[in-house]
Amino acid sequence: MENKEIIVRPIARIHTDFASKFGVPRQSGLVPELEGRIVFEPEFRSADAVRGLEEFSHIWLLWQFSEAVREGEPFSPTVRPPRLGGNVRVGVFATRSPFRPNNIGLSCVALAGIDFDDPEGPVLLVRGADLMDGTPILDVKPYIPYADCRPEAKGGFTDSVPRRTLRCVIPPELAEMIGEDKLPALRGVLEQDPRPSYQEDPERLYGFCFAGREIRFRVRDGVLTVEQVEKTGEDP
Repeated sequence: MENKEIIVRPIARIHTDFASKFGVPRQSGLVPELEGRIVFEPEFRSADAVRGLEEFSHIWLLWQFSEAVREGEPFSPTVRPPRLGGNVRVGVFATRSPFRPNNIGLSCVALAGIDFDDPEGPVLLVRGADLMDGTPILDVKPYIPYADCRPEAKGGFTDSVPRRTLRCVIPPELAEMIGEDKLPALRGVLEQDPRPSYQEDPERLYGFCFAGREIRFRVRDGVLTVEQVEKTGEDP
């Protein structure tokens, strides 16, 4: 059988509060307060294309790890999942690592609404996304509970390693700089411990950009304390 060329192109891009990969939750749904906007490419901006989607509470996003593309590098059959501390190798197809042959991600997010009045509409309003700003979306599909939910499913090595969360402390004066509308989402992100799993230096000052603010923090004895907040530019 003759091989046919496979053509995949972005149909949309998502806009979130993350300007870089650092800080993005490692799985979708971990921080339901996170908000995102999915803006379709001009040729796909059709109300007919999303007709009936508003009846679903959740959707699947297929997307590209656009910041993890390594053209020309050889295929690596194993990776080191953060869930295992970054020190144990397992097969790439037993993980959701971004470093895989086709760099395709899969996320289940809550559909908060569809904005038909936006000049770029219809725009999908979602919550709980684990994507950085500008990530290309390859497809959107409805989440169907009777087919997609498997309560009896086994989670492999993820079942044997407890989730690591931190107590988050944000001083009132810094919380005010973040704003009440973004504070719950940021707190949820920080509680998930955005640091690389192999870093435990209590003196190290970490930082990432969130919602137009540079957030800097330290972690000591299971407590994450935000120490600095600086505005980086216009709010997203």
